[in-house]
This record gives sequence, structure tokens and C-alpha cells, in this order.
Amino acid sequence: MSIGTFPFGQPVLPVNQTDTTPKKVFVLGVYASAVHACWIGPDGNTKIRAVGIKSEPYIFWRGDRTQELIDEITVLKEAGKLVPAAISYNGPSAIALDKQILKPLGLDRSNAWLCDLVPHSCMNDDQKKALEREYKPLEKAGILPPFDWPEKPEKWADEKRVKEIFTELKTSTAGTLILLGDQPIEWFLNKFDKRYKRLAEFGIENSEYGKLHPVKIDGVDMQVLPVAHPRQIAKLGMHSPEWFKRHSYWETNVAPHLL
Repeated sequence: MSIGTFPFGQPVLPVNQTDTTPKKVFVLGVYASAVHACWIGPDGNTKIRAVGIKSEPYIFWRGDRTQELIDEITVLKEAGKLVPAAISYNGPSAIALDKQILKPLGLDRSNAWLCDLVPHSCMNDDQKKALEREYKPLEKAGILPPFDWPEKPEKWADEKRVKEIFTELKTSTAGTLILLGDQPIEWFLNKFDKRYKRLAEFGIENSEYGKLHPVKIDGVDMQVLPVAHPRQIAKLGMHSPEWFKRHSYWETNVAPHLL
């Protein structure tokens, strides 16, 4: 089911867990990413360094087959061409999840059910501005197709979405819920346990970060493992050095003894 249309014409699709066998952990992130391309104009100059042009082929996509995925999109010569964006735009959060969260716990994706508060890609403010500047004139000229890429929502999860996530959580049979940063705590966990609304409330010292906490999710006993978002732990763009430091300590000193 399409939720909208990306620039250059591809549908915005929900990206969900496909391996629905029982899992040891359930990982809840914020929103799905996208395949990002660099748009080069017909004059050879860069128009937009990185713009989402296609839904991830699978949840927490690692950035594989980027060129193939971009080559599936036809762009008129008058609009230029699409090439893969810098590697930092395609799959870095997923790689950080694998290497810096699951692996230190002795896990891999075969043990994990992956989910996002928003199961589709969202357009951020910088992308919106760049598209208004570069894409809209060509759209009005009939050279590029119109798009309606959803923007980041004010609410990351409404009551309906919380119920959907809880259903996935039950289906996974996972006993541990891994929360990636503040938003999954505020928009999911807090609906069931009012003690917590952000990551810092679980403890900010190295020795307290990333511990297991017993909670009840709609009457179901679980262990919650709150950690910093992959953006923080892998230094992806704007990030907090403090959360990076705490997570680095966790990887070596805490994670191997948790599960």
C-alpha cells in the first residue's frame, strides 16, 4: 500500500519485518530510511547531494545494491541523472545497529525482530527546501513527475500505531525490547509505563547506561534495554559525544554480560 510518492516517481511503501519466526529481542527505531541518490543536473553540476528516491528494500537496510536500485528509475535527459549518494546516506544506521548493538549482545538479525514507530520514509526539512528549489521548477515544466513524500509527523505514533507495534511485539515472542533513543521511549514505552519518557531517565553514567529494566507492556512482563540511537553511537552527522562515549563503554563492558 503506497503512502505517497518519492521525487522521480517511486511509491513510498511501508517497510516491515518479513522474517516472522520467534525472536529473542524486539528492536524499535524511529522511522524508515530510504534509498538516497545524488542528483546531477544536465550541466554536470550537483543539484541535490542526497535525496530519497525509493523505499528501503528491507527494514534497516544496510545500503547494499544501491546502484542497482537507482538504475531502476528512469530520468529524462533534461533533468540530468541520479547516482548513489555518499555512503554515509545509505545504510549507516543499520550497520551501526548490527555492529554496535546486536553484535556486542551476541546477537544478529536472525535473533531480532525489527520495527519503526513510523514504518515508512519521511522527508526532512533540508530535503524539502532543496526539492522546492531544484525539483519543483522542473515538475511545473512537466520534466519531472509530482511527488507527495510524507514529512516528519508531529506525533511519531498515534494510538492505532501503538497497537500495531504491540501486536508485532507479541508475535515476535521476544522477551527483551531494545529502544533506540528518545522517541521510542516517549511514543511507545511511555504509553504503558509512565516512569520513563526519554533515555536519560534510565541513568546517564557509563555504569548505568544500557542496563535491563523490568516493565509491563499491556500486562506482559518484559525486559527493556534502552540505548542511544545509531546516529549517536556511530557519529552520524549531528550527534552527542557523551552518548557516543557511554555506548562505547557499554559495547565492551556491559553488553557481553546482559543476555
